[in-house]
Amino acid sequence: MKQRFDQALAWSKTHQGKKFIRFTSVSVISTVVSNVVLILVYGLKIIPNEVYATVFGNLVATVPSYNLNRKWTWGKTGKSHFRKEIVPFWCMSFIGIAFSTILANVAKHMIHSHHWPHLFNTALVTFANVMSFVIFWFLKMWVFNRIFKVDELAEVDHHLSREEAGLDPYEPETN
Repeated sequence: MKQRFDQALAWSKTHQGKKFIRFTSVSVISTVVSNVVLILVYGLKIIPNEVYATVFGNLVATVPSYNLNRKWTWGKTGKSHFRKEIVPFWCMSFIGIAFSTILANVAKHMIHSHHWPHLFNTALVTFANVMSFVIFWFLKMWVFNRIFKVDELAEVDHHLSREEAGLDPYEPETN
């Protein structure tokens, strides 16, 4: 067991491990944002429709998801490339939102065929939304890894210590 833990810990310090942890963290953040918005707008009956509230919550969460993934997970800076980054990201996001609306419709059907308290209904809609995030997480990791592709060697070099890169660890950095 300790050996597996040590291997996982060592992998988490590699370039791919760090990227995986960052992507997972951004996914958790965007899931929390989406569900907080969903709970607020549906739970407080600002948007009383389950599907519309789900779409709204997911659209709100997509903005920080794009920015965090682009800058933090894939280390991209500067202006976004419309065709290579923005369009694929939003297309993938719309597919995820479409899937979440399917699950929101399932929740809506269950809610309207039963007479549960609104608090339970809100929990059900939120659960459906979380499930859609979980299912699409794996697909998005694979696709986004290709969208924000940068030079693999430059990416790896960026994460090397000065000593690992063959530089004098005591010499001051020059930018």
